[in-house]
Amino acid sequence: MKKEFNVTGSCNPEWHYMVDTAKRFEAVESLIDKGKYFTINRARQYGKTTMLDWIWRKLSGRYLVVPLSFEGIDSTAYASHEAFAAMFARQMKENLLPMDSDDTAVEIWQNCEATSMEELSFVISKYCKEVQKPVVVTIDEVDKSLDNQLFLDFLGMLRNKYLERNRKGLSSTFHSVVLAGVYDVKNLKLKIRPEAEKKYNSPWNIAADFNVDMTFHPEEIAQMLGDYENDEHTGMDIKAISEEIYKYTNGYPFLVSYICKIIDEQFDKEWRPESVVRAVKLIVQGGSTLMDDLSKNLEHYPDFREFMFQVAVNSEDYAYTLLNPMVNMGNMFSYIQNRNGMVAVHNLVFEEALYLYYTVDYSIKNSARISAFASNYLVNGKLNMEHVVTRFRDLMHEEYRESTVPFLEREGRLLFLTFLKPIINGIGFYYVEPETRDNRRMDLVVTYGQEEFIVELKIWRGDKYEQRGRDQLSEYLAVRGKDEGYLVTFDFSKDKQDAEPEWIEWNGKRIFEVVI
Repeated sequence: MKKEFNVTGSCNPEWHYMVDTAKRFEAVESLIDKGKYFTINRARQYGKTTMLDWIWRKLSGRYLVVPLSFEGIDSTAYASHEAFAAMFARQMKENLLPMDSDDTAVEIWQNCEATSMEELSFVISKYCKEVQKPVVVTIDEVDKSLDNQLFLDFLGMLRNKYLERNRKGLSSTFHSVVLAGVYDVKNLKLKIRPEAEKKYNSPWNIAADFNVDMTFHPEEIAQMLGDYENDEHTGMDIKAISEEIYKYTNGYPFLVSYICKIIDEQFDKEWRPESVVRAVKLIVQGGSTLMDDLSKNLEHYPDFREFMFQVAVNSEDYAYTLLNPMVNMGNMFSYIQNRNGMVAVHNLVFEEALYLYYTVDYSIKNSARISAFASNYLVNGKLNMEHVVTRFRDLMHEEYRESTVPFLEREGRLLFLTFLKPIINGIGFYYVEPETRDNRRMDLVVTYGQEEFIVELKIWRGDKYEQRGRDQLSEYLAVRGKDEGYLVTFDFSKDKQDAEPEWIEWNGKRIFEVVI
């Protein structure tokens, strides 16, 4: 069977190109060896199911590993404690048959007639004492059940049995229980629905912290690409491609594999940096469950949508603390990360997707006011950035001259991104330089074909700050190895809004200045 890059379901090293998961598995194995109960809570398509499969593959010799999944469980299983106990017994029996030769132990579940959690607890103890190995139970897709009180009662029963191990012995219950899902079961208040009551108390507070880094690092991506290259012999620069993929994904497992899959299967194995950018643009257009979830989460949670707007578009400075519900939610979905103690978007793919979400939303609601349909943005296939920023300035003066300062301060950057998007759509890409962004300044890196443009969007704060803005831009141009840049200043004082766009020389760099 020919290997491929996999983006659906669990990964199998015999079928799929994978990064080496040994270090991650060692950390999980250590928790299980210590008899811990814990949750692998990570964002969608982050390798949770693959890790559960590895537990079954690697530990079945020392433990009796029973892999369960609550995905697709019929709603009738939650009709009563008796129905839930019957469902759990059926799953235990069905998943034991291929691996457990002890017929007596299997019969315990086959003959289970528990009608309450207390009776189910008794069956679990009987079973664990009957088998010869410590029992490890893994349950995938627990998110599907977190809103159901019966499931919470079940977790509460497991918690009580865990706490009784000191008195009744380790064999009185499962040696280790591993749940997998997006939501941290220890903190159920994050499972928020507008029409539902918030739950602040978790029956899973005995769970150990799961601090395993499951992102893919550049050297791991290179190892995976090396395995692929040994089979395909494309002649790619493995180091350069792996670093480019990491640059855009920050190691998000699904995004790494999806980019590789697109290049392999849709781009005729053209492994070049430009192909990575093309793959990113395909991903952010939607169609994958990950992008669908991003859109749904923004739509379902208005406060969270506003929070992500301020983070992604306006570069607002928020301290990274999981005590804040919005920060915690963004972290849970892996849309944000901790960058030097401050909140930042997790990766450039999500950043581009967020820009697309907000700009399309704005353009639909304001199609008559902002449009980039004027000509001459492209000259001989190259982007004319001078004309782009000049035309944007003209449009702002025509349509938004009477707008209030708070509106422009909040919406100015979004307006520019909305204006720029259709001009570069299909070929170009833009992202915010993370090291320079703050709520007063944003360096936008725009790529189009083989060219790169640096555009600084800055809020006017006086002559002294104007010079500082030029200094900052010229310094950043030097870092990027560029001789020219573009400075777009939103001047709320209206003292300079009639100034004509012009090129100036500053610290050995050419800067095209536009004041709005």
